[in-house]
Amino acid sequence: MTIRDLEAIFAPRSVAVIGASEKSGALGGILFQNLCRHFSGEVFPVNPNADTVYGAKAYPRIATLPTTPDFAIIVTPATTVAELIRDLGRKGTRGVCVVTAGPQHEDDPSGRWRKEILIAARQSSVRVVGPNCVGLQVPPRGLNASFAQVFSRPGSIGFVAQSGAVITSVLDWAHPRDIGFSHVVSLGDTLDVDFGDLLDYLTQDEGTDSILLYIEAVTNARKFLSAARAAARLKPVIVIKAGRHEAGAQAAASHTGALAGKDAVYDAAFRRAGLLRVYTLEDLFDTVETLTRARVPERDTLTILTNGGGVGVLAADELAECGGQLTELSQETIEKLNNVLPRNWSHDNPIDIIGDAPPERYVDALKVVLEQDEIDALLVLNCPTAIASSEEVARAVIETLRQSSTPKTILTSWIGDESVQGPRLEFDRHGIATYDTPEDAVHAFLQTVNYRHSSTLLLETPPSEPKLVDPEETVARMVITRARANNLTWLTEPQAMQVLRAYGIPVVETQIARTSEEAGIRAAEIGTDVAIKILSPDITHKSDVGGVALNIAPGKAREVADEMFQRVVRKVPKAHIEGFTVQPMVYKPKAHELIVGMSCDRQFGPVILFGQGGTAVELTDDKAIALPPLNLKLALDLIGQTRIYRLLKGYRDVPAANLEAIATTLTRLSQLIVDQPEIEELDINPLLADDTGVIALDTRIRISTADAIPNHDRLTIRPYPKSLERVLPDHPHPDRLLRPIRPADDAALHRLFDAVATDRLAVCNVERPHDPISRIRLTQIDYDREMVLVLVDQRHAHHIEALVALHEHPDRVQAELAMAIPSRVLNGSAAEQMLFHLLDYANARGLSTIAVRPAQETSRVIEFLRRCNLAVSQSGEQTVLLSVPSDAAPH
Repeated sequence: MTIRDLEAIFAPRSVAVIGASEKSGALGGILFQNLCRHFSGEVFPVNPNADTVYGAKAYPRIATLPTTPDFAIIVTPATTVAELIRDLGRKGTRGVCVVTAGPQHEDDPSGRWRKEILIAARQSSVRVVGPNCVGLQVPPRGLNASFAQVFSRPGSIGFVAQSGAVITSVLDWAHPRDIGFSHVVSLGDTLDVDFGDLLDYLTQDEGTDSILLYIEAVTNARKFLSAARAAARLKPVIVIKAGRHEAGAQAAASHTGALAGKDAVYDAAFRRAGLLRVYTLEDLFDTVETLTRARVPERDTLTILTNGGGVGVLAADELAECGGQLTELSQETIEKLNNVLPRNWSHDNPIDIIGDAPPERYVDALKVVLEQDEIDALLVLNCPTAIASSEEVARAVIETLRQSSTPKTILTSWIGDESVQGPRLEFDRHGIATYDTPEDAVHAFLQTVNYRHSSTLLLETPPSEPKLVDPEETVARMVITRARANNLTWLTEPQAMQVLRAYGIPVVETQIARTSEEAGIRAAEIGTDVAIKILSPDITHKSDVGGVALNIAPGKAREVADEMFQRVVRKVPKAHIEGFTVQPMVYKPKAHELIVGMSCDRQFGPVILFGQGGTAVELTDDKAIALPPLNLKLALDLIGQTRIYRLLKGYRDVPAANLEAIATTLTRLSQLIVDQPEIEELDINPLLADDTGVIALDTRIRISTADAIPNHDRLTIRPYPKSLERVLPDHPHPDRLLRPIRPADDAALHRLFDAVATDRLAVCNVERPHDPISRIRLTQIDYDREMVLVLVDQRHAHHIEALVALHEHPDRVQAELAMAIPSRVLNGSAAEQMLFHLLDYANARGLSTIAVRPAQETSRVIEFLRRCNLAVSQSGEQTVLLSVPSDAAPH
């Protein structure tokens, strides 16, 4: 399916209402009337039992309609819906909204009704919104295809929700505040059109500046995350997720599986996509208020200006409680405020201008504050007094802000109820963010800070990773293959340690002893105190059955192993015991016990967990989750989300832990997950970390005994596609490598465009990225929907010689070709090989149409394409590559 068909839903020229009726309270009648009030196109009522509906001619069947409606709304009984969709498909309609609610789960446990609708939609090439929804609104087009009680004002916010009640609540809240929407879409059961589709559509919509999502469940995780990452690079996307706590969560065999709850995974997905998550409708409203009416602050600090010292302190307390910071006022700012404020003002932030402050004092203080460089975000508070009118103060503040045209973030809160309704309406009318309480304002400020952090993380170029030894993939593969051949579900500890060691993760030396006597011999060989652990494929949590002994002197090892064997046999008589593992005790008195792990989520695939480790890991519950693949930047961000991060930075006589070593371990674990799709669950607990580095003391790995799902299907975020790397053959420079672009290519890309800009004969039909953000968007791509191949000299890895790119449309049918090729590369065979390698990739993706952007160099592009014997034809202003050869070898 293609999002182009959504145009029929959101920009129709004609609409049919199937089930339109004049019966009192009938949804069909309400929908029909709502449509007719504002929509300028044709509206056709369909009702076999009526000649007219509210004065409009009614048609008995879809087939009798005088013309094909672009869009149809179905409000008929559930049993009729599937056949009506087929009738609409035969008529040529491409978009349908099914308002009808289907049978409850207990009446249709197999979901047959919904399956029939989906089959009918797919067979008829009809896109379906719903079923079981309120409908949709496109206020700028006058389209109210809903039974909501309010028709939204036109605006620039796109709002998509699965809950009709949330839709109507938000519309009711927004209307008196003059907040409008570009689109309001109730998805209902999300049978066909889903969040991924709407994100792609609204991202491309020029009338939408920000997007709000109310999510109960994501149906297609990869499509959602890919669309969300693309959207968040261009527009603020705010999400509220319902169903945060699940009753009766499944028990898990590993600590990671137990800790990685579904909501935590959603949180990680939203964070990775650059979405701003809020947790209540109140937060959603306040965040909309802020992003609509206030600029996103550039710093994390807030300045508070108030006529009430107490409420200023309460706001400051709330800010500190939530992790925010007050702006530190410069001496220059304090001196300037001294000149305009009474001697007994607070001389600090919060700036308390005293309770008797008239409008003039607010104005004087505001003028000073708005001029100071250290102040980026300002919260203005007012408590009602008998001395100064709150309304007059509000008007003075509004006028001062209007005259200053300040670029600072401005928030207000006039505290009270009846006496401050007028000021609040005035702030609303002038587009200034205002909140009922100081706490609400502080929360809104912090949400905008969180938004800036998430969007910065999405766009920031990660630092190059330290030079690592290439992982020994074949060693890890061999261990896993042998275990699968023996029908093992859990690797033994020595096997798991061998897998970690193959990926450069430091592990404690581990020896196997088949008998207690051999355990004594191994301990004597080690020569220091040892740890002895039971070795059994049937026992994953060894300490739970008395299968772990620590700090054992070599002379006591045999005796301890004997006792351990007897104890475990009594507790787990059916377990197959292969012997013991013997490890030297690792003494790191100032090290931190961490947990690093991986588990598989049903929707989002593999997830990586980091946090405080040890035997009480579930009780401390200090963890953060991220989606692979990771680089150092993302790994450091994951570490920073935990409480133990503060301890890792050092305290008292404990030096800071080596954060780069911890982050490197996370990136290596990420690569292990990417390379070995058979791994389903993994724990490293504890991972000891101190200033010297890290070492894994215990690990367990669960593998799949079935055929593993390929990682390009298993991972929600497609990893770096190493399979596309090619050393160009038969070239005078055998060290030239063609590979996908990487985030660390930012600087090299800048140099390439500098070179192309001065090369008169170069091909460059890709827009030159003039600023860091546009370069980041070209280097930090989503490999699942776009591909950029660069030609590099392996002798000079940070030098890019040329670039070819393919940017897929969200419909996954079309793509745009872009190239930046200097003449010295263009005149050789390398340019043709680059292009054909990219076209080979396009064939594999099933792309049927490739277009070249119109550019100054279009004629040179056409000349190059024809030199490659490719069929080229002109289509309007674009040059369209109509046929792509299945054999991508250059002719």
